[in-house]
Amino acid sequence: MSRRPPRGITPGTLAIALIAMTIVVMLAGVKIYLSNRIYYESRALNKLDAEVAALREENSILKTNVERLKYKTEVTDTIFSLDDDNQNDNTETAQ
Repeated sequence: MSRRPPRGITPGTLAIALIAMTIVVMLAGVKIYLSNRIYYESRALNKLDAEVAALREENSILKTNVERLKYKTEVTDTIFSLDDDNQNDNTETAQ
């Protein structure tokens, strides 16, 4: 009688299967870790971008307010200086 090859899983086949599964699990773990890191970093960047946009808008509003105040001050100073000149002229002519 001839000898038949053993049926089932041999220790070599089992070792190859375990090594392959270990490599797949390690690669999947690395991929999951990197995906999570990218996700949380992008969330942080989006939050910072939103803050930058808000600060830029606030900056433009503040610049507009400063320009309005400068204009108001210049106009007010001009009006008061004209009133002072008129009052000085009136007091000089009255004397």
